[in-house]
Amino acid sequence: MAYKITDACIKCGACADACPMGIITEGEDKYVIDADQCVDCGTCADSCPNEAIEEG
Repeated sequence: MAYKITDACIKCGACADACPMGIITEGEDKYVIDADQCVDCGTCADSCPNEAIEEG
């Protein structure tokens, strides 16, 4: 099950920098995870200072 970024995202970019797959991109209102390529490692969630990433 892929991770997803919630509306609590403050667009700091920590998740994109931490993602080993490089599949997190900046969206209009928040960062976005490509669910088809997510390997469920949880690195993005661990790096998020706002706890805006959850298993989806």
